[in-house]
Amino acid sequence: MTAFFFACGRYGTTAAMEPPLLEVKDLSCRRGGRPVFDRLSFRLGAGELLALTGRNGSGKTSLLRALAGLTPPAAGTVAWQGVNVAEDPETWRGRLAWLGHLEGLKGDLTVAENLLVAERLRGGEAGDRLDGALVAFDLSALAAREVRTLSAGQRRRTALARVALSRAPLWLLDEPLNALDAPAQAAFRTALQTHLAAGGLAIAATHAELGIEGRSLELNPARSNTSRPPGGEAG
Repeated sequence: MTAFFFACGRYGTTAAMEPPLLEVKDLSCRRGGRPVFDRLSFRLGAGELLALTGRNGSGKTSLLRALAGLTPPAAGTVAWQGVNVAEDPETWRGRLAWLGHLEGLKGDLTVAENLLVAERLRGGEAGDRLDGALVAFDLSALAAREVRTLSAGQRRRTALARVALSRAPLWLLDEPLNALDAPAQAAFRTALQTHLAAGGLAIAATHAELGIEGRSLELNPARSNTSRPPGGEAG
């Protein structure tokens, strides 16, 4: 399965003349010794959203994990501003905000403490931004609650607030709409649109419509992977 996808930046032809922020070239992944995808290539510029689609087992999560450096790819490279991220994994991790199927929260810490600790681990301080993140995801009334007492949707909102608080240029999101009710989904879309408008990038594995204009890349082990522009045919 071979795929190539190019997404232009927000600035049309000007962005097309500049190097992409993120370039994935000939990336291959194997799971249990079996190929998941092979020679996958795409580029993303500032303000781009890429939705990863496909059936269960098609490699969406495997691709996100490979991009995050959590799973080594079998072949290929990931480059940020023309530099192979494998040359400096620590710096690369600092450029990422990760949301997996599991929220990665500490159950014995409060909502606010989880966000503060996450920022400190990134080498920064949340400061006044903490209140903004709590308000954005309707968590202010839950700030002093231990995470282990929260519902699935409340935990997901806390994890998304952590992503939004990070100020990382690249968001890697695995099924970000899971367990979210309609107001929480709207809050996520607002946060994502703000991130993209500021020049950030996002790659999201999803079975649902994200409701935000972007590009899509379909992963399918049974045939060549294809990409689609918003509302367009396979290209």
